[in-house]
Amino acid sequence: MAYVEFYKYHGAGNDFILIDNRSGSLTLTTETIAQWCHRNYGVGADGLMLLEAPKVEGDHFYMQYFNSDGRESTMCGNGGRCISRFAVDLGIAAEGTLNFHAIDGPHTAVVSPSSVALSMIDAPAVVARNNGFFIDTGSPHHVEHREPGPDFVGTARPIRNAYGPEGANVNFIQACEGELSIRTYERGVENETLACGTGATAAAMVAVAEGWVPSAPVRLYAQGGILTVDFNGSGPFTDVVLTGPAMQVFKGLLPL
Repeated sequence: MAYVEFYKYHGAGNDFILIDNRSGSLTLTTETIAQWCHRNYGVGADGLMLLEAPKVEGDHFYMQYFNSDGRESTMCGNGGRCISRFAVDLGIAAEGTLNFHAIDGPHTAVVSPSSVALSMIDAPAVVARNNGFFIDTGSPHHVEHREPGPDFVGTARPIRNAYGPEGANVNFIQACEGELSIRTYERGVENETLACGTGATAAAMVAVAEGWVPSAPVRLYAQGGILTVDFNGSGPFTDVVLTGPAMQVFKGLLPL
């Protein structure tokens, strides 16, 4: 039986399976990815990433991201931070600044022993939609200022579906003394995740645009840890940086 080496990483509790596929030899089916991400029958993860050979001159690698349902998805901010740490751990780059492309375009990461700061794409103005606010930060996000209640997932799922078949991620935030608490429901995972990088970015932007917090940088308390989002402007948003922890949990072998 053939095996593939995998690594488990997390960024503020947002956890991922990472595989070095610079050789390009690994091809995974949707069913295999979903099984590996399953929390009872597999490794357990919010998503899976392949670190692939760079497609653009000057880059260190290319990031391909799949949700836990096995389907390739849009940008994952915490995933981008974790794969940057992974690249350093593999010896592809030294700690410091590295460059890569993902499905939404170019990114720069600054990797230090305690955190990874990731540049995110510029984002347009916040728009009112479905009794909340919508913004695309590399992935589509719905944001509301409200308490999550005892059944956050049950409350968030119909909102996710209000955005059509592809859906949107749903974030409930609460502001206190210039900081935010956040709960996120992620499409493709179809459940709450302990943190979401593009969700934290969206929440910070909406909070500044609506005056719930005074200005960036914004500190956010997710279920799994603390993230910081910095940017310029109040819509459109530029010079966006997501910062937080990213670390390896373990590695192992999976049968192909």
